[in-house]
Amino acid sequence: MQLSDVLFPVLIFAGLGLVFGVLLAVAAKIFEVKVDERVPKVQECLPGANCGGCGYSGCGALAEAIVKGEANPNACTVGGAEVAKSIGAIMGVEVTERERMRAQVMCSGTAEFAKKKYIYEGARDCISATKLAGGDKLCPNGCIGLGTCVASCPFEAISVVEGVAVVDYKKCEGCGVCTHACPKGIIKLIPYNSRHWVGCMSVEKGAVTRKQCDVGCISCKLCEKACEYDAIHVNGFVASIDYDKCVGCDKCIDKCPRHIIWSANTQDGHLVILRENIQE
Repeated sequence: MQLSDVLFPVLIFAGLGLVFGVLLAVAAKIFEVKVDERVPKVQECLPGANCGGCGYSGCGALAEAIVKGEANPNACTVGGAEVAKSIGAIMGVEVTERERMRAQVMCSGTAEFAKKKYIYEGARDCISATKLAGGDKLCPNGCIGLGTCVASCPFEAISVVEGVAVVDYKKCEGCGVCTHACPKGIIKLIPYNSRHWVGCMSVEKGAVTRKQCDVGCISCKLCEKACEYDAIHVNGFVASIDYDKCVGCDKCIDKCPRHIIWSANTQDGHLVILRENIQE
């Protein structure tokens, strides 16, 4: 066998390899997905919580959306004003400050006051419980209290106390994940500095609510009549507060015969206060 007989195939394969290598390099250049250099800069500004409160799968996805113009620079609820300002500087836009929000569980029906239709012994999950006639409480809008919201909170800001979920304001970042996790839809985002909230979301008439819960809103409208600022109204048999009008005068709290309009000042001890008021 001559040397040329060995070298010729080697040279052919080497040539083909070179050709394919060049073709692959050209193809990679043609089909290269260019990443805007602002994306990693924006992502670096974000807190990295990946909580999903912004509506995107994580901070990386939000960064891309902001750079593409699909999301506002202040879309991150966790980052707050400082993060929004930093992102605005990268994007070259002026960012308006977003109002800080907090989660609030709109239910006062603890195990002591909310009446039940059966004893639930299934999976410790609110979604599973709702599949059994909507949960064990007679009130169709009462907190089930099995902690699905607790498990969903990325900041460990929620706990279950006496059968009702309670939010720790100091830990809550207002991401809204718990509002989507709650199968009853009774966790709402309200302005962080709000002084009052109505601890009930019953949509039943007062006579029905009385049979379901000892502390449910009976739509008596005494709170509505007492408010001088037109900040609280009874709609659909339950009172709700207009936070743009509420000045925190406490008159609605004083008038509520069911003692379910709460002040942020009583959050930590509101279950004790509720019990004392009901037993009077």
